[in-house]
Amino acid sequence: MKVAVVGTGIFGQNHLRVIGQSRRAELVAAVDADASRAQKAATDFNCAALTDWRELAGKVDAAVVATPTVTHAEIGCGLMEAGIAVLVEKPIAADVDSAQRLCDTAVRTGKVLQIGQLERFNPAIIALSKLAKLPLFFEVHRMSVFAPRSLDVDVVLDLMIHDLDIILEFAGAMPEEVRAAGIRILSEKVDIANVRLAFPGGCVANLTASRASTEKVRKLRVFQPHQYISIDYARQDGVVINVGDDRQIGFQPLPVFKKEPLAAQFDAFLDAIEGYAPVVVPGTAGLRALTVALEIARKIEEHGKVVTETIRTSNI
Repeated sequence: MKVAVVGTGIFGQNHLRVIGQSRRAELVAAVDADASRAQKAATDFNCAALTDWRELAGKVDAAVVATPTVTHAEIGCGLMEAGIAVLVEKPIAADVDSAQRLCDTAVRTGKVLQIGQLERFNPAIIALSKLAKLPLFFEVHRMSVFAPRSLDVDVVLDLMIHDLDIILEFAGAMPEEVRAAGIRILSEKVDIANVRLAFPGGCVANLTASRASTEKVRKLRVFQPHQYISIDYARQDGVVINVGDDRQIGFQPLPVFKKEPLAAQFDAFLDAIEGYAPVVVPGTAGLRALTVALEIARKIEEHGKVVTETIRTSNI
């Protein structure tokens, strides 16, 4: 399988490494509009350097798109039109119309479109998926130390999108109610956000995301009848707490089989292209997560207007 990576930033570098190490693929090209970055990546990973993704037509079977979010639709659709399967980094696109265009192009061309929701391939999440039968309450904390990357999007599209995708998959429905608040701290976009989602049937999710933290935290807690499951995304482990009929509490580690999520994601991408398995995170899942993320952004904006007015009219 001949593969290229479009975008050689931090995420692109990781994809280049994984593809270069895969025994199932040949890394053909590193593509970046910045010729010097493209050449450096090509030298580091022993492949060709290109500055225009359109040059990939006829040269590769698949490509990873790790460019700024606003370019995902143009590049992803163009590659699929050229007969190339595409893995698009999260979020799928900057707006719903662009995301829908990606989904429609995948259907029309028959090409695989997979979205890079990496936490789906986290061994702890895979283990959790086997136990989550009737989740009724989710509590999520995703905190990062500030880094000057992905500042073209807010913290919801940068970090919380991972957890939105996981929760929507487990809940099996779109939320009936969205409440959200957020503030700007270190960038022009919202850096800290708190969200409450209410789903049909009574399931509730509370999510907090920050890219202005002093520490890195990646934790998800799930509560369902007679059971509480806590996982640590970063450590790729977890604990299962069961409550028996006699109200006795039992603790046991979550059975996890560890594997690098990025490598697992790439293998799943190849499996889908080769027809061995369905796409794990199709464009429709990316569209679903984006739709909720943008609604959260709208609610945060509403909350911000209220806070601004409160400050304006206060005597402080």
